[in-house]
Amino acid sequence: MTNIQISAAFDSGNIEVVSVDGAEAHLTIRRDHQSDFFQWFHFRVSGAAGRELTLRISGLDASAYPMGWPGYDAVVSEDREFWSRAASSFEEKTDAGTLTIRYRPEGDLAWFAYFAPYSMERHHDLVANVALAEGVTHRALGVTLDGQPIDCLEMGTGSTQVWLYGRQHPGETMAEWWMEGALELLADPASSIGRELRKRCRFHVVPNANPDGSRRGHLRTNAAGVNLNREWAEPSAERSPEVLAIRDAMDQTGLDFAMDVHGDEAIPAVFLAGFEGIPSLKDTQQAGYARYAALLERRTPDFQTKLGYPLTRPGTGNLTMSTNQLAERFGAVTMTLEMPFKDHLEAADPRQGWSPERSAQLGRDCMGALLEWLIERETA
Repeated sequence: MTNIQISAAFDSGNIEVVSVDGAEAHLTIRRDHQSDFFQWFHFRVSGAAGRELTLRISGLDASAYPMGWPGYDAVVSEDREFWSRAASSFEEKTDAGTLTIRYRPEGDLAWFAYFAPYSMERHHDLVANVALAEGVTHRALGVTLDGQPIDCLEMGTGSTQVWLYGRQHPGETMAEWWMEGALELLADPASSIGRELRKRCRFHVVPNANPDGSRRGHLRTNAAGVNLNREWAEPSAERSPEVLAIRDAMDQTGLDFAMDVHGDEAIPAVFLAGFEGIPSLKDTQQAGYARYAALLERRTPDFQTKLGYPLTRPGTGNLTMSTNQLAERFGAVTMTLEMPFKDHLEAADPRQGWSPERSAQLGRDCMGALLEWLIERETA
């Protein structure tokens, strides 16, 4: 029996092949460059038609978030458009933690990933399409260590300065699927929500804050192995030019509302994290955050407020993280949106789990909640 072939030599690819025996493979995940972080994988299997694939990824007890593996099913696609789930199981005591993926493809090719990939080619298509919309302008805020542009799309004529940015952690690809949904609504002249938001706000949208990590197949870091969401207090051109460029642009425009879009490996829910621990916390800030969360929870079953991160004690907020830094710096309402790698269990989808489609819809729902939030603020 011939062996299957496995490759990750493409945009955002990440896997190391230990051995292959027929339709079975033993694999490991490559660490982020100059970093110990690893969890993201993305690879192609060929020669697989009609064969029961058994793919074992080992060494996962040392991964960035070992609690992300229990209850997790890998994503798989045969056309690279629709991503479903492949039955997976995790054995903590086997080969230092092993995820076993089982799948029988219809055709010769199947792609597997930690979450549905969002390629840099798709990123450039998104930027090009939105930039052509009426009233939208584009600017590159700077360049990365690998020389890629840091794209920012801007629109709207209002006075409220809104910043949306995602994928500081490149393996959290659901963040850019979210951006796709949000941007399509904001740039659509037929969308009443987008039209009203553009009247009230000036939007600054960074769909991918970490292009280098995205292309390299990293989980959490940029080309220098730096976690960008720990650089916001003192970013530098040498370590974190992405954060330096974005924060400098925010200083130029001002900031009233910001959302940093992420994915969470372990918690099976969509939730928000705030800035309750910053030194100069104002009651009006915290009330604005709570009001937005309540509006979003009312708007969609794909958001909840019961599960999430523990609250930070007063005065102990980590100002190297963007949500805390921006709330402190501007006195603004800021937040981190987290989507699951697994599923939003309150509205579970056994075929896809959390998906690109639901991420994009959540982007649209978040914009609808923002409009409600602004209207309530105007009439308060």
